[in-house]
Amino acid sequence: MNINHNFTPQIVTVRDFTVDAQGIAATDSGTVFITGCVPGDTVKVISVKKHKNYISAEKFDIVSPSPDRIKPDCPVFGECGGCSFRSITYASELNFKQKTVENALRRIGKITAEIRPIVGAENPLRYRNKAQLPVSRDKKGSFAGFYSRGSHSAVCCGDCLLQPEIFSHIAKLICMFMDEKSIPCYSEKTSSGLVRHIFIRCTSDGRIMVCIVINGDKMPFEEELVKLLTGKFPSIESIILNINKKSTNVILGDKMRNIYGRGFIEDTLCSLKFRISPNSFYQVNHDQAERLYKKAAEYANPEGKNLIDMYCGVGTVGLSMADKAKSIIGVEIVEKAVKDAAENAKLNGINNARFICGDASLAAEKLSGEGIKADVVILDPPRKGCDGALISVLCKRIKPERIVYISCNPATLARDCAEFEKNGYMFKEATPFDLFPRTGHVETVALLESEKAACDNPAEKRKE
Repeated sequence: MNINHNFTPQIVTVRDFTVDAQGIAATDSGTVFITGCVPGDTVKVISVKKHKNYISAEKFDIVSPSPDRIKPDCPVFGECGGCSFRSITYASELNFKQKTVENALRRIGKITAEIRPIVGAENPLRYRNKAQLPVSRDKKGSFAGFYSRGSHSAVCCGDCLLQPEIFSHIAKLICMFMDEKSIPCYSEKTSSGLVRHIFIRCTSDGRIMVCIVINGDKMPFEEELVKLLTGKFPSIESIILNINKKSTNVILGDKMRNIYGRGFIEDTLCSLKFRISPNSFYQVNHDQAERLYKKAAEYANPEGKNLIDMYCGVGTVGLSMADKAKSIIGVEIVEKAVKDAAENAKLNGINNARFICGDASLAAEKLSGEGIKADVVILDPPRKGCDGALISVLCKRIKPERIVYISCNPATLARDCAEFEKNGYMFKEATPFDLFPRTGHVETVALLESEKAACDNPAEKRKE
C-alpha cells in the first residue's frame, strides 16, 4: 500500500455504496473507494492510497452532501465495525439492500424471476435480542464494546442503539465488578487474562440470559457477582459461564457451567415457545423474524406435506409450520441446538417433528438411504451457503416439489439458486427482509419449484 503524492485533486460524485459503507466514485486514476461517503455526495478527492487490488481515498473534502445523508446518531460510527448505514436515511438503506439482492441474483445467478420489494423494519433501533461484547481495557478501566472496523481492537461504545439499553447497563456493571475485584480481561495477543466476552440474550418480553466467556474454569467471586447482577437486574433469569481456553477468535467454547438459573431462556415466536441456549441459533430481530417465517410458510405451502428443515437451529422455521405439515424432520450440526429443538417440540405439544444432529449433506444422504422423501425442503444455511454435495442429494435423491431457501448472503444465495436451476428447479420469486437495520446485512427468502411439479400443476400450465 502506498500514497500517490502525484494525484491531482478531483471533484467527483459518489455513485454507489458498498455494504461496509464505502462510497464508490470514478477518478482519472480509476475507481476509488471512499470511506465515510454516501451515494449523491460530491467530494473533492485530495489524495489516494494504492492497495494491491483497489484504490481508496486517503484525504477528501465533502463539497456538497447527498440528499440522503443524515447526521450519524452514534458517537463511534465509522470507528465501530457494527453499523454501516447510520449516515443515510432508512429509506435509502432499504433501497440499497433491495438493489444488492437484485444485482446478486441477476448478475451471479442469471435469474430473471420476480424479486419482491424488501420488507423493512417498523423500528430500526433497539431490535437486537443478542449481544456478543468483547471485553477490553483502556485508561479508564475495563469495558465491553465492539470490534473496530476490520480489526480485533475493541471500541468503547457506551449505549449501542441497536440493542436494548439494559444490555449496556449489565455489561458496565460486570466490568465495574472486574475492576473492583482485579479480574483481568483476556488479551488475544498474549492469550492471557480471564474474561473474554460478555454474551447477553433477551426474550421479546424482556427476560434476560447472561453468559460470561472466560479463559479458565472459574470466575472469581462467582456468588457475589450473581447476587450483584440479579439484585440490580431482576429480569435476569440465567447466568452461565462459558469456558473457552483456546487461542482462537471463536467466541464460545464447548463447555458451559450454570451459576444461576436453568441455563436457558424461553421466548415466544410465531405463537410458539422456544428454548434458547447461548450457542443456539436464533434470529436476533424477533419481529422481523416473524414476518420472514410467515413468508417462508407461504412459499412452503405446508398443508399436509412432509418437510425437511435443513440447518434448523432450535427448530424455529420448521416448528412454525408443524400445525399444517404432515411431518417435520429437522437437521442441525450443533448438538445442543438439536436438543433444544426436540425440547421445543415437546414444549409446544408438537408430535410430528423429529430432529437429527449432523452435517447437512451427510444427513441428507442418510435420509435418502432410508428411502425418505420430502414434499418441501427448507434451507437456512450459514453465509457460505450450501455445498455441492447437499444440492446434488436434494435434487437427485430427495426430490422435493419445493425448496424454500432463507439466506443471509445474496451472493451465495444467487450461486446456489443457479445450481438448483441446473438440476431441474425453477426460481419462482424472492422477498428480501431487513432483519439487521443500519448494518450491511440483508436476509432473503426464495422459492424454487421442481420443473416436474410445475408441469404437473394445472395453474402453472395456465400461466404458460
